[in-house]
Amino acid sequence: MLLASAFVKNTPVYGVLGPSLFFPATANVLGRWPSLKDLIADDALDVLKAQLEAGIDLEAVTLRQPIPNASKIICVGLNYRKPYPVDGVAPPDPEHIILFGKEQSSMVAHHEPLQPPAGMAGQSFDYEGEIAVVIGKRAFQISAETALDHVLGYSALNDGSVRDWQKHSIYAGKNFYQSGSWGPAILTKDQLDDPDELRLKTFVNGELRQSCRAKEMVFSVAAQIAYISHLFPLEAGDVIATGSPDGTGGARNPKAFLRPGDLVEVQVGAQLSLENRVADA
Repeated sequence: MLLASAFVKNTPVYGVLGPSLFFPATANVLGRWPSLKDLIADDALDVLKAQLEAGIDLEAVTLRQPIPNASKIICVGLNYRKPYPVDGVAPPDPEHIILFGKEQSSMVAHHEPLQPPAGMAGQSFDYEGEIAVVIGKRAFQISAETALDHVLGYSALNDGSVRDWQKHSIYAGKNFYQSGSWGPAILTKDQLDDPDELRLKTFVNGELRQSCRAKEMVFSVAAQIAYISHLFPLEAGDVIATGSPDGTGGARNPKAFLRPGDLVEVQVGAQLSLENRVADA
């Protein structure tokens, strides 16, 4: 099942995304659980499945971030081995999981424009395709062995990065206004035989730039969830961006940073395709 949030006639709703139709939750469901995060937290997906309105053509729907009110967007750094050095330094595998956070204001939804940073910052604006994990139930001080029990599903995410500002601080480089995106939906975990086989691909203007499988991560999804849960509780609707493989613009020779008009597409598996075009400066 593909879970999505949307505007239909300017009204915020959520429901199930199909190939060409969106099936909103009924008024009954929306009245009891106003947001998808509320529904997930109450473990009420079965109610949603049984109470959907008739399908609406996607042309009449504006998709939002799947969890528009996510409490946390947590990102994992240096989680794939990269054969090409970035800025002349090929990092070894990290000994520990590296974390940073993204603010809601740094993210947009599927088909919304990415905003290029103004001035010199825009000269090192980069894409990072990632597999996003969405938490389905509270996880606090759990083990890696039980971590995947807390997963709702998976999505696609572009961790938009301003490389020169990362030299100031990771937080600065990762949180420029509307520089990243995620969506268009959450693929529930029951749709996957083996999440480790999830294929991530990133295209810029139709050219394949990144390609890998989840099993190539240095730290597995389960290890990430367990580690984070020992810092603070993970709540339903929290998002973990699991790292980006080789092929970003900053890793290429010559570097290939994003420019206005570029189209970035991040695919996760066969059902998720996140597309955003870089707006004019």
